[in-house]
Amino acid sequence: MTETNDQRRYEAWSKNHDEYGESALIPAATVVVMRDTDNGPEVLMLRKNSKIAFGGMWVFPGGRVDDEDVVIDESGKRDELATASSAAIREAAEEADISIDADSLVWFSHWVPPPIVPKRFSTFFFATRSLDGERGDVAIDHGEITDHSWMQPKSALQRRDNADIELAPPTWMTLTLLSRFDSVDQALSELNDMDPVFYRTHMAKTETGTVAMWEGAAG
Repeated sequence: MTETNDQRRYEAWSKNHDEYGESALIPAATVVVMRDTDNGPEVLMLRKNSKIAFGGMWVFPGGRVDDEDVVIDESGKRDELATASSAAIREAAEEADISIDADSLVWFSHWVPPPIVPKRFSTFFFATRSLDGERGDVAIDHGEITDHSWMQPKSALQRRDNADIELAPPTWMTLTLLSRFDSVDQALSELNDMDPVFYRTHMAKTETGTVAMWEGAAG
């Protein structure tokens, strides 16, 4: 994100938070769809319509949990992980016309936005392999999603640094994690072996702009 956009959002969010208080968490799910290429793994990125949440940003397929996604376990309680998995699969189909094997999903992180954000999506992040392999066929509606691209994580991060694209902090952090892998097999294996990381984002205004922080950060 550019410094100007960051500062503008932070000021608007702060004003909203001062007026209305902390907003409720909205259950959501995101899925990182990967494919192998001769130059290393690529991930599917979608560009959100500028008029909706995360407008103009490049994101992974995903969105809020709907009633149809809810999975009830044997004890009669809502299974949060299975529900999030169901939502991720549905969103990938709706936003990109991509089919996902439910058994292939690897849950590797969970994100909660800072209290000042007006819409707070409590989001499970999953990873999977494209069932289409290197073809990676994608179809978007040009409504909620205005563009799509398969990007190498390092390339996406460089494009963000060059101000060619805009990324939300969770997307940036996820791409940074994925940039160390040389293949989809390696990525899925290592993500599956690690404990899911829980991020509780905090934001602060500094002399050089707005920064996002998580537990363990110097701030």
